[in-house]
Amino acid sequence: MSAVLAVLAGGSLLATAGCSSGAGGSPGVSASASPGGTTASASPSAERTPPAKGTVTVVRTVAEGLNSPWGLAPLPEGGLLVASRDKGTITRVDEKTGAKTELGEVPGTAAAGEGGLLGLALSPRYAADHMVYAYVTTVSDNRVVRMLYDAKRPAGDELGAPDTVFKGIPKGMIHNGGRIAFGPDGMLYVGTGETGDRGLAQDKKSLGGKILRLTPEGEPAAGDPFPDSPVYSYGHRNVQGLAWDAEQRLFASEFGQDTWDELNAIAPGADYGWPIAEGRSAEGKTADAKFRDPIAQWHTDDASPSGIAYAEGSIWMAGLKGQRLWRIPLKGATASAAPQAFLEGEYGRLRTVVSAGGDRLWVTTSNTDGRGHPKSGDDRILELRVS
Repeated sequence: MSAVLAVLAGGSLLATAGCSSGAGGSPGVSASASPGGTTASASPSAERTPPAKGTVTVVRTVAEGLNSPWGLAPLPEGGLLVASRDKGTITRVDEKTGAKTELGEVPGTAAAGEGGLLGLALSPRYAADHMVYAYVTTVSDNRVVRMLYDAKRPAGDELGAPDTVFKGIPKGMIHNGGRIAFGPDGMLYVGTGETGDRGLAQDKKSLGGKILRLTPEGEPAAGDPFPDSPVYSYGHRNVQGLAWDAEQRLFASEFGQDTWDELNAIAPGADYGWPIAEGRSAEGKTADAKFRDPIAQWHTDDASPSGIAYAEGSIWMAGLKGQRLWRIPLKGATASAAPQAFLEGEYGRLRTVVSAGGDRLWVTTSNTDGRGHPKSGDDRILELRVS
């Protein structure tokens, strides 16, 4: 463990996953099973399509006074773990009282630009191992580490030393990706960015501009589309949102450059076009048929998307520059109606969206990240009721 700390210092939810499909089915996945061995779902026509229009009610402010919150992981025993991008710390928030307890700093975090302590996820065996995974920008790379969380240890010492699970993800002042999530197949999915080096997205040997699929120990997962590679999909600019619907289809949000932000339905081995294609063409299809089109797209002033979550038949997507929450109702792996915006300008920049169960969501603001305009109480966690 001391060797890991030295590397970090010198260099340095639970969601659901599995079967992924585009609008026409599940390329790269058999009709009966996903890459992780889960049984495929019923046909989209058998699924309930949500209403074209939904609703959002702000139930309450859960917590205030957070510094650059990024990752958010609900604990099964109660409470929320929150990562501070710029401070490199993890804080436990009591979701009933809003009380905050700083658990400690993740050693080796090198916060600069859009990098720092980013996504959080709980081990799929959390009940037994109490492991918390984090996506960390170090002085040399972006990497995934895991730490033991023991609430019985003395205050400020609840987090164990970080153990590096996976390293070598390119880093930059921009486009570090950072969202991590475990799926029902027990595998770890990692969204990465191309760090501003556009060519990395199409280079299948690079880890930049990709969605990666790993075992909890950091190895390429069985069934990954490219031999001996963790790359699950490529041609991405900057993936900061990962979520799966009730039928275990994977969706990802992606920052565009100057024209189109995207929500994509992810298929294993598929190419999402960056930097050759951004969004759909005027005819509704990319110029090159080998690229996957997004299921929804937005002008960058209206979105700049980060986290996403699935609830009540829709994907809910946080907008940073757009300062709003988007609802994208689904029919299978396609949008069943036009996206609908909520909370426009009410809370500033929105970063992370996490299911709180049923019709509830937790949403974090991102106004203390150097690009927002903080108000009294920022940053905060909101509880929403959605339909």
